[in-house]
Amino acid sequence: MTKLFVGIDVSMNDNKVRLLKEDGSDAGKLTVTNNLPGAIKLVDKILQTAGHYSVDKLVVGLESTSHYSYHLATFLKNDQRLAILSPSVHVLNAKSVHRFKSSYNDLPKNDDVDAWVIADKLRFGRLPEEVSVDDRYLALQRLTRTRFHLMQSISREKAFFLNNLFLKFSSLCQDKLFSNQFGATAMAVVEEFLSVDEVATMPLEELVEFIQQKSKNRFSDPEGVAQALKKAARSSYRLSKSLADPVNASLAASASVIRALESEVKKLDKVIAQHLEAIPQTLTSIKGIGPVYAAGIVAEIAGINRFDNHKALAKYAGLVWNEHQSGNWKAEFTPRIKSGNKYLRYYLVESANHIKVHDEEYRQFYLSKYSEATTHKHKRALVLTARKFVRLVFALLRNNQLYNASKRS
Repeated sequence: MTKLFVGIDVSMNDNKVRLLKEDGSDAGKLTVTNNLPGAIKLVDKILQTAGHYSVDKLVVGLESTSHYSYHLATFLKNDQRLAILSPSVHVLNAKSVHRFKSSYNDLPKNDDVDAWVIADKLRFGRLPEEVSVDDRYLALQRLTRTRFHLMQSISREKAFFLNNLFLKFSSLCQDKLFSNQFGATAMAVVEEFLSVDEVATMPLEELVEFIQQKSKNRFSDPEGVAQALKKAARSSYRLSKSLADPVNASLAASASVIRALESEVKKLDKVIAQHLEAIPQTLTSIKGIGPVYAAGIVAEIAGINRFDNHKALAKYAGLVWNEHQSGNWKAEFTPRIKSGNKYLRYYLVESANHIKVHDEEYRQFYLSKYSEATTHKHKRALVLTARKFVRLVFALLRNNQLYNASKRS
């Protein structure tokens, strides 16, 4: 089998292309526009070159550049004229390409050389899984990745909100009187009282009534909450009058943004659940894993048969730790690799956080790793639990099997 390796450096406007033969010698280069006519021109060049060198297998590599590589990758994978070359299309991590390039000491830095490096890396193998072109997974990916983006935005906005909250009501941040600082009662305290002095001087009975009303009588000891709130107000710093109004306006704006984003997430969750129904999966049989997290995992895996085993799936998600060892010495701390599919890793970790609440085996595993960790206990234990969860995900999807916790215990 004679192979042709095509490396493509993708940008918004154009694509630099280098073609290499199996021995690494040059087979051509060109620049095409990053649109449909440019893609057709590229296919023409590939077919012409393949015919000249009697090629019967095509390997294409593109550096991961967000959405700029999507259209070209799917076009090359689906093009009927290229079907005779059994094309395999791979999207390469930018870090891995950069590290591979660093092994060459005399290469300049330009897009044409970057395309050559990608093509040369294809020759050496050890490539990521091929691009998935199943529209069901791609459609679900758009939804679950949008949800990921919204959740990241909510997290950033909440962090900014807490920064301003410390200025207005410092002890409320420090004492964490409410289990959810963004719950209805906590937000009502922040938004409806213009200053901490209003809380401190409010009669206890009125404050108790306020808390009962806003919490809908969910606090078992509303008077105790009210007393703690008044104590926190008395111990908080005071803002100057010139700063109080801007801080209140900033808090109100952030609260409005958070509510709007959370409302969009709820709408998106319903659409995600609907799209998931079109894809066979068994992950929702796990208690604590609803359709949203299942969809996030399934969408990024894009077909479990792309992976030979759970180790390959874990590596794809970036849940792999590099070993540091030399002779008889072995490092106690092994850092997680800084590559992999961040969306899949996010949904696996979030799922692990839920499954440990409902499943005794995973709860015990999390607790054991938590006790072993010396720093960042929760984060390290949770990520290790997610790695264990990968094995379960792989088994259930590969065997099309429902989860039965009783059989595992």
